[in-house]
Amino acid sequence: MDQPLAFAAIVAATFIVAGFVKGVAGMGLPTVAVGVLGALFSPLTAASLLLVPSFITNLWQSLAGPHRQTLIGRLWPMLAATVAGTLAASARLAAGGTRTATVTLGLALILYAASALFARPWRVPARAERWLAPLAGFVTGVVAGATGVLVVPAAPYLQALGLDREALVQALGLSFTASTLALGAGLVLHGALPAGAVGTSALAVLPALAGMGVGQAVRSRISATAFRQWFLLCLLLLGLAMVAHGQS
Repeated sequence: MDQPLAFAAIVAATFIVAGFVKGVAGMGLPTVAVGVLGALFSPLTAASLLLVPSFITNLWQSLAGPHRQTLIGRLWPMLAATVAGTLAASARLAAGGTRTATVTLGLALILYAASALFARPWRVPARAERWLAPLAGFVTGVVAGATGVLVVPAAPYLQALGLDREALVQALGLSFTASTLALGAGLVLHGALPAGAVGTSALAVLPALAGMGVGQAVRSRISATAFRQWFLLCLLLLGLAMVAHGQS
């Protein structure tokens, strides 16, 4: 097998698996993809390959399902604050040096996921959403802009709203789409987007969508309890991956 064909086969297989994880749990595509590709290729290559499939799968996740209009009406203060925070902090990611922050965030995510697996779910009171939603969104944006991590504290916050699994997955898609768009805009603004990255990354879209479609079919067939365990396990593994990546 020649090198271009081997490269294409590795990328396709990686994104099929990463898409499957995202289809089941609503997140995890970047973690799986970077974990595999980062061990085989340069970090820049791994990160560049994520751009388009991450955006497309997040957009699909945010648009699919019956809850879109309701969720946008409920979450728009969080989404707007996410965009603002991401743009404000994107200069930090463009400048590099995010390892310490990534490790800290990973430890926080591990602590949250581990405690949630063994404790009663925490719920956000309806009266607190007015001020907590923009706060969670802005902090998520600052974290995304500074480190490239899109899930802290957005994922724990959205889970604490008590949404059913399909609404939660769609809400995560909306949050990740807002973060991805703002992060891409911030990197372009600071001249930090690698040349040719979009074209190369587009090659991974179809495998990611195929894996995600299979994962969504699996999610529709598991119980709400099993989904919650999948979701929290994904957060736990994401935290472990962040700590490992930050220390490497």
